[in-house]
Amino acid sequence: MTPAPNTFTPTARMLHWLMAVLILAMLFIGVGMVATVSARHEWLLAIHKPLGVAILLLAVARLAVRLRHPPPPLPADLSASQKLAALASHWLLYFLMLTMPLIGWAMLSAGGYPVMLGESLRLPPIFPTSPVAFAVLRHMHTGFAMLLFLTFLAHMAAALYHGLIRRDGVLASMLRGRRPPPARADLP
Repeated sequence: MTPAPNTFTPTARMLHWLMAVLILAMLFIGVGMVATVSARHEWLLAIHKPLGVAILLLAVARLAVRLRHPPPPLPADLSASQKLAALASHWLLYFLMLTMPLIGWAMLSAGGYPVMLGESLRLPPIFPTSPVAFAVLRHMHTGFAMLLFLTFLAHMAAALYHGLIRRDGVLASMLRGRRPPPARADLP
């Protein structure tokens, strides 16, 4: 691995923002899907499945970029507990971005439902058909979706804290790709 620079790579920033939009859309589509029995349900489901696979593939790419190009270090004056919370929440997000689509795919497989990525592209089942497994995986998918939403909100709150309150360049490094130089204490 290369040493961490003072900024995120352009690829890391692009993947971050693309996935933020996709995950937020996916969460709202998921809520809409389970809240309706109208014709919109099938339409939302047809969006939800390929979007989940796209998020899975992008999460793998994002993890590879992160391992190859570590993120910039957090500000030195952050407490150890804040640094631990940041690290834990980032790895929890990666875990959820990778497992949520796999649980959804396994759930559909267990229910005997096809995972269609369009009119003719069908993914193979990754779990044997089982009504019990379908029920368990469905509850897991719902619970993890709630955890993903809460983690997403916490991540946004932390970003706003760094950008609006601390103004330490953490948010700027993901927005513009650079951090401002640290303020000098001896300047008026």
